[in-house]
Amino acid sequence: MRRLFLLRHAKSAWPAGIADFERPLAPRGIAAARLVGDYLRRENFAPARIVVSPARRTRETWRLVSEAWQPAGAEVSEDARIYAASLGTLLALVRETPPDAPGLLLIGHNPGFAELAMLLSDAVTSVDDDYRRMTRKYPTAALAVIDFAQDDWHVVPESGRLERFVTPKQLGGHDDD
Repeated sequence: MRRLFLLRHAKSAWPAGIADFERPLAPRGIAAARLVGDYLRRENFAPARIVVSPARRTRETWRLVSEAWQPAGAEVSEDARIYAASLGTLLALVRETPPDAPGLLLIGHNPGFAELAMLLSDAVTSVDDDYRRMTRKYPTAALAVIDFAQDDWHVVPESGRLERFVTPKQLGGHDDD
């Protein structure tokens, strides 16, 4: 079995004169990232590989999530391809994951993450309420967990089961665009 985690960065600020790539997290984003980190720790999730977009808001999201979660033993890296990635680029990145990594966490951006989650999740086998919520809105700091009943990362459309879709609001925070 393979498990893919898709975490959209937390809510960012829009300071004047700052390029998109350098936008920091907003206060609500900081709180949401910590909530998600606490959730990952409580659920005992342990992906073997974590790949983060190098944009400031994703790096800050990862820092706050990891402080609350404290994952052990995961290989963490940045990949510039995640920033402003197309659906095809994100799918290729997933497929490049080494076969010895049963779990992969990507931290990045929309619209690519929402598109990838919907492409890979089979509506019939996925958790109904979570699937419907995910297809309506994939807010900042939302986490999709998709399971694949295979032994490699050569995933194809609708081959995964959306096991859960968690948003900051469900964790006691606020959902933002």
